[in-house]
Amino acid sequence: MDKIEKPFIIPIFISHKGCPHRCSFCNQTAITGAEPDIPSSEAIRLMVSEFLSYKKEQRKTVQISFYGGNFLGLKENDIVSLLQEAARFTENGSVDSIRFSTRPDTIDNRRLDLIRGFPVSTIELGVQSMDDRVLAMARRGHTSADTEKAAALLKERDYSVGMQMMVGLPGDDEAIAMAAAHKIADLSPDFVRIYPTVVLADSLLARWYDSGKYAPMPLDECVTLVKRLYLFFRERKIPVIRMGLQASEDLLKEGSILAGPYHPAFGHLVHSEIFLDRASSVIESQNAPNETISISVHPRNISKMRGIRNRNIEILKNRFHISSIKVVSDVSLGEDELNIF
Repeated sequence: MDKIEKPFIIPIFISHKGCPHRCSFCNQTAITGAEPDIPSSEAIRLMVSEFLSYKKEQRKTVQISFYGGNFLGLKENDIVSLLQEAARFTENGSVDSIRFSTRPDTIDNRRLDLIRGFPVSTIELGVQSMDDRVLAMARRGHTSADTEKAAALLKERDYSVGMQMMVGLPGDDEAIAMAAAHKIADLSPDFVRIYPTVVLADSLLARWYDSGKYAPMPLDECVTLVKRLYLFFRERKIPVIRMGLQASEDLLKEGSILAGPYHPAFGHLVHSEIFLDRASSVIESQNAPNETISISVHPRNISKMRGIRNRNIEILKNRFHISSIKVVSDVSLGEDELNIF
């Protein structure tokens, strides 16, 4: 599968703005550290200029991204004002395009006509689930049909479409999540993000957790489920560009996350489990006792093969009664390959 180009993202947060209500899992201020307000023109110019000073030459595509709220749920004059300010940077050539995230039920022809004259290339939909019962329990206020309609309208207008899904929401389980992934894949998004549900302070989910109404998914179980989802999307040739919440200073403050499968290197845990599975399969297929083995992988995958704190190595030693395991680099191997000798 070809890798999706990773653009240089300049994030501008509009926390909670444009949201018709607060979903059960949400506390955007804890996630982004931003207070719920529309940034001024001066603030946008300062943020964009500052981020551009950090851009490295090899990062070719630059995008201004509006995150944290419901962009097309903003008042029309705010939508136009924000896009006009961002477009100044596309006009002078320092930025290539604009992207934003929004709810599926804000995608309609009137709003898409409003943004048509602006250099918006990518729109991410907060899908969260394709199970209407899960969406209702999460207090999302939209249905899977809204997502299907939104995807069709965006594809008609040739936008790059991303879809964000969550696992471990109230009422969700492995079977429901996999069924949601199939429905998302059938809509042919250009990329997907997968977020585990964590209990954030001052959210409705926090109250449900405190009362025993909600139990978050254990970390190990969540990693294994997201691994299944990642491999499924990969098989369908849909890039997964993020797994797990983005670590931030505010998110890591004591008391921000009350419970749930949060890990600052969640995506690394998923990839490590994939390599553990592959190594186990190869060792089993050899059907011969090994006192010592070497595992060769691409240099970029050494830490994934070892696992955090050499967890994979210890599991393989115990599982197959191996006394010594070396992990060596081999640039000739593909990024998904390994050899055992």
